[in-house]
Amino acid sequence: MGSFSAPLSGLTAAQDQLQTVSNNLANINTDGYKDQTLTFSDIFAQTSATNGSGDPLQTGSGVAVSSTDSDFSEGTKDTTDVSSNMLISGNGFFVTQNSAGAQDYTRAGDFTTNNAGQLTTPNGELVLGYPAVNGVVNTSAALQPLQVGSLSSPAVASTTMNISANLYADSTVGDTASSSLPVYDSLGTSHTLSVTYTMTAADTWSYSVTIPSADLTPAGTGATTTVASGTLNFNTQGVLTSVQPTGASATSDPSAGIAITIPPAGTTLADGAAAMPITWNLETAGTPTITQTSEASGTSATSTNGFSSGTLSNYTVGTDGTIEGTFSSGQTLALGQVAVASFANNQGLADSGNNDYQPTAASGSAVIGVAGTGGRGTIIGGSVEESNVNIANEFAKLIVAQQAYSANAKSITTFNQVSQSTLQMLQ
Repeated sequence: MGSFSAPLSGLTAAQDQLQTVSNNLANINTDGYKDQTLTFSDIFAQTSATNGSGDPLQTGSGVAVSSTDSDFSEGTKDTTDVSSNMLISGNGFFVTQNSAGAQDYTRAGDFTTNNAGQLTTPNGELVLGYPAVNGVVNTSAALQPLQVGSLSSPAVASTTMNISANLYADSTVGDTASSSLPVYDSLGTSHTLSVTYTMTAADTWSYSVTIPSADLTPAGTGATTTVASGTLNFNTQGVLTSVQPTGASATSDPSAGIAITIPPAGTTLADGAAAMPITWNLETAGTPTITQTSEASGTSATSTNGFSSGTLSNYTVGTDGTIEGTFSSGQTLALGQVAVASFANNQGLADSGNNDYQPTAASGSAVIGVAGTGGRGTIIGGSVEESNVNIANEFAKLIVAQQAYSANAKSITTFNQVSQSTLQMLQ
């Protein structure tokens, strides 16, 4: 009988709702999971009959699921302090690549690394982003798996050096002070430069920069070989006013620095590295770094822009998705940049399981770019987005679905009793 179709559709709808609620509750601890809600619509069978007013006579035929809506609101932030974990704060999806080479999209940032050092999802999909070469990210390049393990940084030859030091103003002629710092050649080998300051007259000091002779070929006769020398001139306030390198016909402004040639003429570096001309910067933001005051002579700080080669120690993820790696050499380089995808209609995405989504005609194609641009959210490293399922709401839905199921079952029982009575009358 047609009377059974309406409550049967109600039973099916209630069962679908129970299944959806059960699925939500089952994923209450699934990172990045989005709560789902069923939307129903009624089924009407329109007849050709009309009443006395000419209005059509219609009899409802039941209910059907019209849509499954996902709540894409952001879940609670869970700080894990795991370098590979990430959270998108705002709109967007991470881009991953499955074993078939196709792209998937996910909000779950509970990433880890595989044995090749690549960022992956827990089910093995590769996390995609923009590559970096020598610490420079190329956002115009094709997406590729992000590498965060088994990396080394190249050696960077020193081209500048800085020394912050004070020379004792009450020294007598012949008194000395010294500074030293490491510099690095093109192969990453460290060489110790030593600077000796000798007072030659009031407010005047000579300087001599040396390198160990063993670092040169042919090696010098002494323990060290001079690579630069000259004179430093101070005013009565102890401010460095001019520099005169040995062999120069005139003094120069300290802002120009001092040119140091390593190795000196007629020699090469013993390890075969390329020559490295270095500028000794004597000013920082217009302020001389070598002073002459009544305080005791001493060096407070030294630095150079060179680095030896190193292995990756750790990494962090910035708000724009840039992965910054810190190496054992102290060098910090970008390893890549996480890509973020957005869609015109998130509700049109198809849930493909494993926290992944696939675009459809309704969602539109993925628009992939950098986090924090084009309406995309920013990235928080060391955190994951928890499920946005509200357990209280789900239990309320569960009660409603159970009551709907019971009511429709009661309707079927009643229709069955009516049918049995009708058949008995006919007999």
